[in-house]
Amino acid sequence: MDTSMAKQKHPRALYMLFMVEMWERFNYYGMRALLTLFMISSVIGFDKPQAFKIYGWFTALVYLTPVVGGHLADKYIGKRHSITIGAVLMMMGQFTLAAYGFMPARAALFAGLTLIVLGNGFFKPNISSIVGELYEPNDPRRDGGFTIFYMGINVGAFFAPFITGFLGEQSRATAPAWVQWRYGFMAAGVGMLIGLIWYLVSQKKYLGDIGLRPVSKSTAPNAAELNKPLTPEDKDKLKAIFTFTFIAIFFFAFFEQAGSSLSTFADESIRRIITLPFIGRFEVPASWFQSVNPVAIVILAPLFAKMWINMAAKGKEPSTPVKFGWGVFLTGVGFLVLALGALFLTSGPINMMWLMALYVIHTTGELCLSPVGLSMVTKLAPAKLMAVMMGVWLTSSFFGNLMGGYFAELSETLSKPVFLAMPGVILLVFGISVWIFSGKIRAWMHGVR
Repeated sequence: MDTSMAKQKHPRALYMLFMVEMWERFNYYGMRALLTLFMISSVIGFDKPQAFKIYGWFTALVYLTPVVGGHLADKYIGKRHSITIGAVLMMMGQFTLAAYGFMPARAALFAGLTLIVLGNGFFKPNISSIVGELYEPNDPRRDGGFTIFYMGINVGAFFAPFITGFLGEQSRATAPAWVQWRYGFMAAGVGMLIGLIWYLVSQKKYLGDIGLRPVSKSTAPNAAELNKPLTPEDKDKLKAIFTFTFIAIFFFAFFEQAGSSLSTFADESIRRIITLPFIGRFEVPASWFQSVNPVAIVILAPLFAKMWINMAAKGKEPSTPVKFGWGVFLTGVGFLVLALGALFLTSGPINMMWLMALYVIHTTGELCLSPVGLSMVTKLAPAKLMAVMMGVWLTSSFFGNLMGGYFAELSETLSKPVFLAMPGVILLVFGISVWIFSGKIRAWMHGVR
């Protein structure tokens, strides 16, 4: 076999982890598609500002607990066992959400969200860290591998709103009598159960001993290296990780409007009645629009993965700071496009293509930042801090989602065009600033691209 062609292929374990992550994200995004609409429904009875704050805190805490989960995995539990614990907790969380008819509805809401937050803390940093361990340092396939892994996230996120929204979104006017919120949450929990079974059955075959023991108890030949103090170069690389984390906060603060202000925008400001052959008039559930981004990821991710490898082979691959700048900039462009469409709201709800255009443009920005960020941590973090620094990276989503939850409240006081233009302008300016300072960030990376 041609050695160069063999080098282009990714480890088989990547595709096993792809499937696990696909079902876990089905679980999470299926619930998330319903969450805001569920909270403002008569079952829970929150108003929109309350729902936006709770949504922001929930999605923020989902990305804070991985710091603790990563530390526990590195020190005591091991990455593989942590993934199992996380999957079980998240599955229990979904079934608790579905139990609102058997216990007080708000108690079911907060108990279920708490279990999901804790489970995600064990699951998320550790599965991403294991993907990084499949590749040697400076392997040019690494960014492409994380982009493929990111497809798993989005295959699950694509199907989830269709299934959970069809079964659970009671708020739409044409919902059948048998549609109940609980069935959407139960479907999300079943998805996590499928992912857990697949993981338990296949992990030994594909992963061997990778991630099985805590780093502190590793028997690998280089285990003694893990106890050495950090070098000045290590500290510079940590500076780079913290800088990328700071940049990503602004990206996620606005990108994650998808589940809050953009969810209610789809519900109230988009023409969702369409005519289908053999069916007639059909009201598209507002939750379904959250599938536009993941289906665009599934289509575009292989192209981006191939593009990074081809550009690296020619010595033309953009540095990680430049990719981050594009991620932020393109997300701003998406908001400005929808702000333009919102100018036509004076004539009533607007065509759904405006919102779909935002999600597609946001997808291109996401592919320049989010999977690249996961890969960046595995390239820069010292081995003994790998899972912890993955958790640190995920705190960008904590602060971003928290900021985004409070920003979403402005959608109730500002006009729609102004509300949408604000993040567009902020992100364009911030993206340009990242490009300006990219040279300093590259210096901290010490040749790691």
